[in-house]
Amino acid sequence: MKQSNAFRLGLIASLIAFASQAGAYELYADEDTHLNANLEAMLGAFHSQENYALSGRLQKGSSSWQEGYIKYGLSFDQGLATAGTLYGAASLLSSATWGDGDAAGFSDGSERTTKFEDAYLGWKSANLFPVLGEDGVDISFGRQNLVVGDGFLINGDALNLGNGLADGSFNRGGAYYLAARKAFDETAVLRLGGQQGWRSDLMWLKSDNPGQAKAEMYVGTLEHVAEAGTLGLTYIDGKDVDEDYASPVQLERDGMHTYSLRGQGNAGVENLFLSGEYAKQDKPHSDNEDAWYLEAGWTFADLPASPYLSYRYSRFSENFDPLFYGLGRGFGTWFQGEVAGNYAGPFNSNSRIQNVSMKITPLENLSLGALWFNFDTIDRNLGNTDGNEFDLYAEWAVTDNLVVMPLVGLYQPDKSAEQGGTQLGSNDSNLYSQLMVFTTF
Repeated sequence: MKQSNAFRLGLIASLIAFASQAGAYELYADEDTHLNANLEAMLGAFHSQENYALSGRLQKGSSSWQEGYIKYGLSFDQGLATAGTLYGAASLLSSATWGDGDAAGFSDGSERTTKFEDAYLGWKSANLFPVLGEDGVDISFGRQNLVVGDGFLINGDALNLGNGLADGSFNRGGAYYLAARKAFDETAVLRLGGQQGWRSDLMWLKSDNPGQAKAEMYVGTLEHVAEAGTLGLTYIDGKDVDEDYASPVQLERDGMHTYSLRGQGNAGVENLFLSGEYAKQDKPHSDNEDAWYLEAGWTFADLPASPYLSYRYSRFSENFDPLFYGLGRGFGTWFQGEVAGNYAGPFNSNSRIQNVSMKITPLENLSLGALWFNFDTIDRNLGNTDGNEFDLYAEWAVTDNLVVMPLVGLYQPDKSAEQGGTQLGSNDSNLYSQLMVFTTF
């Protein structure tokens, strides 16, 4: 399925996270039936001048490594005359990490795995229920990737740890940075409402990811969607975790209730972007926690290359559980800082974070961006992740099926690991680089 360059560039980084945007090769089609072959692949090369202490495996020095995955499978939809549409997909995913493994030591370069990724069936109501809009009832179940709102709390099951922890017991098959695997192992989803007005999602999610303590939860949302923006409520009821894999924070997921209020849109003002969310967690055995962010951006549409400038402030309380956050709108959401958000920390907990981002589009198929982050630890008795990071990147759509994304970052921690931080050996500046290539057919 081809899309305009402008639309595609708006989703380039999101392509990493959303397989639904991938291309497809039509194997069969008639008026009621479509059968597609789907293929997406991604390769990345990474180098960090500094290592980090998170896994306890690495020593002072640098790391160079490579990651890759290929996802391949079939998808279909079948019209049922006046009874809606049946749809589904099945896919395998092969992933690997080579070289030293990532700069936090979560992977060691030995990871190689092929497993099922998507395996789901669903039904959409078409126009059976006019009061709910077209496809106003959508029921699905199986193994699939699911996102809630802006991905602040749930954006797939995308944590991909490797063999660097606990003798490989957390290994999910490699490609830690690329987050190759995103599907929840078991799901049941009911979506009510169309593309405008009131709508709601009811979900049951169960993870098979040891890095997420194989958590199980119920999720409910209520949203109002209008041209000026979307306002939404989310409720997450934690039901179970595997205690053999759970950290102290993750143990609280069994019985934890999370509530959030969120909004996103332009408030009816062209070129304006506003986004924000407040989340509160009621924990069964410890103090309640919360997190929130506010973001505002402006596109200078009348200037050459249409510059976009935004500012975001986010705060995560000392033992806030970030749950299943992942890459959403692009770099910086919600992995804040390419070094900090992936290797050094903070990982959306115990921190106040300021972010300024800028992006220009000098060509229809090319965007250039810059990101600045300031990290301020709330409780330094739990560790010190104070620091600054500056990232420069490009998103180049070479063709309709090939995207190239180079990035260079400079990360400056305030403290070394010996001083209570996470960078091993010193608090010197870390020059970090990566090159990613994404393709779909």
